[in-house]
Amino acid sequence: MTYDLGIGDRAYSSWSLRGWLLFDAFGVPVTVRRAQMYGPDLPALLADFPPARTVPVMRTPDGVVVPDTLAIAEELASRHPGAGHWPADPRARAVARSLAAEMHAGFTALRGHCPMNLRVSYTHCDPPDAVLADLARLDLIWGTARERTGSAGPWLCGNYCVADVFFAPVAARIAGYGLPVSAASAAYVAAHLAHPSFLRWRRLALSDGPDQPVYARDWPRRPWPGPA
Repeated sequence: MTYDLGIGDRAYSSWSLRGWLLFDAFGVPVTVRRAQMYGPDLPALLADFPPARTVPVMRTPDGVVVPDTLAIAEELASRHPGAGHWPADPRARAVARSLAAEMHAGFTALRGHCPMNLRVSYTHCDPPDAVLADLARLDLIWGTARERTGSAGPWLCGNYCVADVFFAPVAARIAGYGLPVSAASAAYVAAHLAHPSFLRWRRLALSDGPDQPVYARDWPRRPWPGPA
């Protein structure tokens, strides 16, 4: 037996991207089932993962359904302690957990103004003050994480971990909508766009079902700013 993971559209479902990265980026095998967001197949998929109401949702090899990304992260970390989901160092691990929790609960202005869309990129998106405040907060907590953990590489807490997984769709939004961030944050975004698992996901997203007009915006477009 293996893990089963229910996801939505790869181009648009930011939480599905997080759920899948928790497997692919850490070498944990999984069988993926996909349904289109707002489509007729989604209720049927969720019915196979009771009592889940949203994607992503995981079923463990012993049959336990886990429907939340933080819960999925913790469960995989406990079942695969050598995979590296959380930093081994207690200080870095505490920072990483704080970051993941804040992302899980916050940044609603950014998420609302700039829905994830891995098929297009815009030159700008006229971000309102609330979005600019979210971006300033990201600059702050990303920089603080590096200071507190002594991370000298591209990731926030040393090696790539759950905290970075949770910010992968944020990086896609910053890149895709041409959002203003500091030079250090821009380098962090670029690292996400070049991560092998993110690249695999985006390549699948380009042909994963039809375009969904609800995610389209009228701003001027440009080529995707990261690797193809």
